[in-house]
Amino acid sequence: MTAAPPGRPPVVDLATWQAARDELLVREKAHTHEGDAIAAARRRLPMVEFDGTVEVVGPEGPVPFLDLFQGRDELVVYQHMWYDGAPHQGQCEGCTTTAWHLRDAVYLNARGVSFAVLTPGRWDEVASFVEFMGYTQPWYSVRDVPAPVGGEMGHLTCFLRDGDRVFLTYSTTGRGTEPANGSLSLLDMTPYGRGEAWEDKPEGWPEGHAPCWYWRTDAEGNATWGPTGRPVPQWTRPGATPVETLGRHGPHH
Repeated sequence: MTAAPPGRPPVVDLATWQAARDELLVREKAHTHEGDAIAAARRRLPMVEFDGTVEVVGPEGPVPFLDLFQGRDELVVYQHMWYDGAPHQGQCEGCTTTAWHLRDAVYLNARGVSFAVLTPGRWDEVASFVEFMGYTQPWYSVRDVPAPVGGEMGHLTCFLRDGDRVFLTYSTTGRGTEPANGSLSLLDMTPYGRGEAWEDKPEGWPEGHAPCWYWRTDAEGNATWGPTGRPVPQWTRPGATPVETLGRHGPHH
């Protein structure tokens, strides 16, 4: 063992590191097995049948919810929050992390699962936002549509189709949506983690900031939740210019 910078974990040889890594692997395997057990219980949840002919609005106008299955038996949707009348930079930064990570659903489709994004925004506003962001997955407005298609946003929700019958099978929100965001899982593997103050970390490690602190940046790439920030992916979009206002009312997400 050799000296390490103050407050950091010890510096050891590879064999000692491997022994510590193997010890942690036992806990990781137990975590994986418990996750498998939870997934098995999830598949056994009771289902809620509802009217699959309820209409949502997409690029072709109103369509029945059944159409979102695209002929497949399973459907996963992300229910995206919306700020009426807000410019692109004012839309939800939390929902952006999920939608951006789910830009392509080809592996879901290969498994027989369709994917769509639902939002209560007016379709004309939604269409403009989708075009600006370059999203290719299907988006639909569920304005004034009751739950479980409409209702509360910020959820990942799963549905099952049996012919013309449609069932709600599962829904989760908050940190439950993190499986869709691969960046968070990768950050959890890094030495400094997510860089958030709530994390348990070695003494002397960077203290961290508020949750989600880097989800908005200004034109120079500086993290900011002030009026000059955009959700991070927006700076990659053609025509994304510096801003001076979020143009929205309501809390951050």
